[in-house]
Amino acid sequence: MRGRALIRGCAAVFAALVPTALKAVPPEMASEPETNILANLVFLAFVLITFFITWQAAKKSRSREAFLTAGGNISSAQNGFALAGDFMSAATLLGITSLVFFRGVDGLVLTFPVIVGWTMALILVAEKLRNLGKFTFVDVIAYRFEGQAVRMLLVLSSLIVILFYLIGQMVGAGKLIELLFGIKYHFAVALVSAMMIVYVYFGGMIATTWVQMIKAALLLIGGAFIAVLTLSAFNFDFSLLLNQAASKHSLGQAISTPGGWLEGDPVNVWTVGLTMAFGIMGLPHILMRFLTVRDGVSARLSAGYATSIIALFYVLVAIIGFGSIALIWENPEYYNASGQLLGGGNMVALHAANAVGGSALFGFMSAVAFATILAVVAGLTLSGAAAIAHDLYGVAIKRGQGDPQTELKISRISILGFGLASIILGILFEQQNIAVIVATALAIAASVNFPLLALAIYWRGLTSRGALFGGAITLAVSLFLIILSEGFWVQILGNPEPLFPYVYPTVFTLPLGFVLVIAFSKLDRSESSKAERGRFTQQQIRAETGLGAVDVIEH
Repeated sequence: MRGRALIRGCAAVFAALVPTALKAVPPEMASEPETNILANLVFLAFVLITFFITWQAAKKSRSREAFLTAGGNISSAQNGFALAGDFMSAATLLGITSLVFFRGVDGLVLTFPVIVGWTMALILVAEKLRNLGKFTFVDVIAYRFEGQAVRMLLVLSSLIVILFYLIGQMVGAGKLIELLFGIKYHFAVALVSAMMIVYVYFGGMIATTWVQMIKAALLLIGGAFIAVLTLSAFNFDFSLLLNQAASKHSLGQAISTPGGWLEGDPVNVWTVGLTMAFGIMGLPHILMRFLTVRDGVSARLSAGYATSIIALFYVLVAIIGFGSIALIWENPEYYNASGQLLGGGNMVALHAANAVGGSALFGFMSAVAFATILAVVAGLTLSGAAAIAHDLYGVAIKRGQGDPQTELKISRISILGFGLASIILGILFEQQNIAVIVATALAIAASVNFPLLALAIYWRGLTSRGALFGGAITLAVSLFLIILSEGFWVQILGNPEPLFPYVYPTVFTLPLGFVLVIAFSKLDRSESSKAERGRFTQQQIRAETGLGAVDVIEH
């Protein structure tokens, strides 16, 4: 049972990748939040700076290329920070710190699939994606296919991933702002949506990139401050910190020994790990970033920078997590009358900030946590707009003959639509389990988008019919199993027992995706399939060398 409980906790953290933590906020904290002047000042400064950046970016975002991919003018270092910013959310800090606080080193085990995922993106995907793509990862998969059916499927898959991911962000944002700034939930959701629209509608990819960079820098600076101040409380002796933590924690020395979780349900261990490692490589807003740099080499360097930044951030999180045990565990200042941590389990990192830096550091990190939401929401919205304007309208409907300025207009109209939808969905899903909602996004990204992307790049035998039938069935099976899982079937629909016993279906649907796509491609003997296989050599040359990486073949 210990293993299953930890799995559920890990699922909540990694499924969200957003500030979902703050779900268990005591009513007294939610209704009467303390005003933190520094938090409001930092938030105001962030808004003013990013609005200024948006104003400047708007002057350079008047073409389709500049609006969607910054015209390929983002440097590899800038893009690496933006990629890291896309991934490093408040949940990365709040959620993983919470896992370490309650479970010790087992809470860090799940950081490894993330590093594996980014390393695979560095080695397998980044350079080839940039050389083959134009505006979205769908360009890469559909590069040598005839017809538009596969692109339509991928647009559907992408929009499902983006919308579910967006719901999690908006609900997390509303709860966070409600708690920290005293703004009612509905108004908080509307505020986030309005600011996101301003960033993306006017500034496009340039503004979104800079917002991500600033947010990533703030998160790193804040995390470093907490980590250094935590170490200073123990004379910069990490072994002393660990001993103090073990002496206070109910698990004792076991907090430094992995295995409690791994001795649980191995299928759940694998499904959570696979979802994180391969879900990253199927998220549209992450993959889109590789198309914002000059060439394939810059894309690979971007992934390298992002991997290094995220790894460094995890080191800071580990220090904060163990330090919070030593500083907060059984400290009555941070518990309510019933013995529960104030604000819920995911407030550990912010309590640690308060313990070592007082209300000033607490306020700073609170504002940074909110900034992370705005940045991720902006990236999601832009990738959704690109899917509608470019993949759906420009290529699928107009057969690649659409007017670039019309695509730009549709992109901006789509952004307004996403903004309205985010408000409506954020309000409708206010009381739902955020982790369950976003689990849908990650599971589909790992099970549908990633297999198609990998096979499109590396396998000559892939055909449009194989991609269409295999991908469509995998998408349907993934959604079906998610509905039958505990998070959806029990927590949302209210049934007593789940019909599918695992956190995510990825351990089954990821290999299913590969098997089905390969099988249907093998069975395809059509004339069009022969032509599609024949184009692989041309594709491979471009993927490896970047020659001709200006225009994408569009059928």
